[in-house]
Amino acid sequence: MRDLSKAVGIRAASLYHHFPDKQSLYLDAMEYVFADKAEGITMALNGNGTPFERLEQFVTRFVELMGNDPNFRALLQRELLDGDEARLKLLAERVFIGPFQAIAALAEDLAPDCDPHMLAISMAGLVLFHFETAPIRRFLPGGQPKHNDLKVVAQHVTRLLGKALGEN
Repeated sequence: MRDLSKAVGIRAASLYHHFPDKQSLYLDAMEYVFADKAEGITMALNGNGTPFERLEQFVTRFVELMGNDPNFRALLQRELLDGDEARLKLLAERVFIGPFQAIAALAEDLAPDCDPHMLAISMAGLVLFHFETAPIRRFLPGGQPKHNDLKVVAQHVTRLLGKALGEN
């Protein structure tokens, strides 16, 4: 906290006045970073159209978010890999619950016979895993530069989910 206060040019006491500890500061920062992203994702999920059209909007928005914001993507991956249970619980409750509930509601609309929690995780996971494997994908057989094009990724994930859900 002292290093941070020096970096931003305020006294440590002032920082502690607003944030009682590092965890509070971190969680508030995560909420701030995710707020505009959550709004865009939630708008795509709650927009007009059929469930499949809303899926397409969500996948496109989520791919753009992950592809255009490597810092956010790294922050999300760091949290998932670090595995601090208390912090993950707080992040789930304070940051990710709204968008996740909207994804689960869409999953319920798309496939009422599937577990909406599992389907929501799978939908997000298809997008996330594409970016997590980017460093090695180009060395694997069949890897092509176009596989990094955000439109190509969004179309692929949407098409794959559509086929799995009987939409195409």
